[in-house]
Amino acid sequence: MAAQTGTVQRILDTAEVLFAEKGFAETSLRAITSKAGVNLAAVNYHFGSKEALIQAVFERFLTPFCTALDARMDELAEADEAPGLDRLLALVSGLALTSQAKETHRIALFFRLCGLAYTQAQGHLRRYLREQYGAVFKRFLRVLNAAAPDVPPMELFWRIHFGLGAAVFALSSMDSLRAICKSDFGVELGVADVNQRLLPFIVGGIRSGDAAS
Repeated sequence: MAAQTGTVQRILDTAEVLFAEKGFAETSLRAITSKAGVNLAAVNYHFGSKEALIQAVFERFLTPFCTALDARMDELAEADEAPGLDRLLALVSGLALTSQAKETHRIALFFRLCGLAYTQAQGHLRRYLREQYGAVFKRFLRVLNAAAPDVPPMELFWRIHFGLGAAVFALSSMDSLRAICKSDFGVELGVADVNQRLLPFIVGGIRSGDAAS
């Protein structure tokens, strides 16, 4: 059993790195098995298909995050609290970062994968994410709507996705951005520092002008 668990983890570790570096379509199962040191039969046995492997890569990130997010929203509901936009987005970003607190390098990998999920045709993945996590994200969106009541629904949709785009770019390329900051300004930043600078930008973008002019 331990050997099987180790094989699964090795396949997932290798797959998420290769998918993030090369893309979903460009990464073959043979490339994954070669780098992971397993045979193709092992991937087929544990996952069944490349699509299922892609889904499993996302599941490793999203299940702990969504479980924690759902629990925090339960706490807010029980306390009858309606958090402001700043606090709500800080809560979400904090959970996203702490869900990978022991392996912070995987934060960048996850956000690269998120960007790929939008830019590469992966209909099976979007269906899977909707089925698995749709209820949690719908619940969060209701809380977010309440935190930005003056922004019309369609305008909020665009601003959320523009904010998500900023987050994907900043967090997926944070090693490069941190290196540039150190080179140009002599300041060394951690992941939390990048997040602290990113959040006011996203909050301001969602809140700015309320409705589109």
